[in-house]
Amino acid sequence: MGNAYLRIPALWEQGARRTRNQKVMSTFDSSAATRTHVLQEETFQNMLTLERRRAERSRKPFVLMLLDASLSSDAGTADLLMSRVTSVLLKSTRETDLVGWYKKGVILGILFTEVSVEVTTPITEILHSKVVSALHHELSGEIASTLAVTVHLFPENRDQDGAGPVADTKLYPDLYGRGSKKSLPQSIKRAIDIAASGALLLILSPLLAAIALAIKLTSKGPVIFRQERFGQFGARFKCLKFRTMYQNNDSRIHQEYIQRFIAGQSGSENTEPGKPAVYKITNDPRVTPIGRFLRKTSLDEFPQFWNVLIGEMSLVGPRPPVPYEFEAYDIWHRRRVLEVKPGVTGLWQVSGRSRMCFDDMVRLDLRYSQSWSLWLDLRILIATPRAVLGGEGAY
Repeated sequence: MGNAYLRIPALWEQGARRTRNQKVMSTFDSSAATRTHVLQEETFQNMLTLERRRAERSRKPFVLMLLDASLSSDAGTADLLMSRVTSVLLKSTRETDLVGWYKKGVILGILFTEVSVEVTTPITEILHSKVVSALHHELSGEIASTLAVTVHLFPENRDQDGAGPVADTKLYPDLYGRGSKKSLPQSIKRAIDIAASGALLLILSPLLAAIALAIKLTSKGPVIFRQERFGQFGARFKCLKFRTMYQNNDSRIHQEYIQRFIAGQSGSENTEPGKPAVYKITNDPRVTPIGRFLRKTSLDEFPQFWNVLIGEMSLVGPRPPVPYEFEAYDIWHRRRVLEVKPGVTGLWQVSGRSRMCFDDMVRLDLRYSQSWSLWLDLRILIATPRAVLGGEGAY
């Protein structure tokens, strides 16, 4: 089969794989129009952000390929290399593929849009093989070998090995670069987190000690419950809470309920007549008597000030999800985890707490991340005591 896409023989198609991969190959065999320039860094990263948003809704994956020349011996060599590489890529890619600077002068990027993943050979391997082969065909092997070529699929495979972050950071340069645009406000936010959480832990230490004693005297088990959750960019951490449940309880009760709730199928058995479904199980048999009081008053969350103090959480932000909750997320839901650091309180807690559907909760979290300011944090912190004392939606 002739291959106009990268103008090289499709040597990787052999044996039984030839028929099964025929369909995906035909997708990349359209002739490319002549292009004479690449997208500038800001434009390319903006297009990458827009492509993520599109893929979140359409569920059509895309591939980001990065060609890094930073290992070249000097700047002049890197410039010459990238000039030649750019020429090859512009001749070899489809009109619908976007070629641009991921990092000006150092890292070239290609966005392969609307790729198919329904093939035996992973699409990332197919594209990597094709581009590397084209570079070796058009350039000398020694020159092509100085490039570091990496391939990144969106949406990422979710938590396959159970370790490490769930987000591929290369797909989110706009989010990682956000700190540079708001470095001073973010530094102030972190300073407030440290000062406030440290002061609260010190001032509330007698209350915290009394709660710990009450838990210890009324039920068996540890005072502090440590639960693995996802923080910003999917980094895992141990979220602290006062234990409110009996020891050795069955987590499947909550897991099954939360999966139904996220899917919009929360059971009516957990909802009072005439009231909307809630994010938490009401009348949970696993909760101890003292645990019900702690949950109603949100005192069980106070140990999370330690998570704030050490930088795993913030005072204000989206609530951090447990892994099985994250697994039930739609693609666009994941942005609430990726875009900002999780918090002890947040916009949805003071806007309706548990009594709203999950999609609306996520939209509030996304609204917070997109319009974040120190003033918004202050307004949420001021509104939090009233929401806690009201106890609406707390179980």
